[in-house]
Amino acid sequence: MSPDSPPPGSVRSAAEINDQIRALWLRAGGTLSAQERAEYELLVVEWAAAVRGQVVEAA
Repeated sequence: MSPDSPPPGSVRSAAEINDQIRALWLRAGGTLSAQERAEYELLVVEWAAAVRGQVVEAA
């Protein structure tokens, strides 16, 4: 995970996480290294959890 990532269990919005995913892809130039791929996968899992949390709040 990147050094500026929050500790596990912290709550960020799906939009914040999506911005970080976009920035990762921009930095990588469209091709992810193994380390970037691992970071991307963690971000996608965090993003999905944030989206689920937003859906539950809306219900």
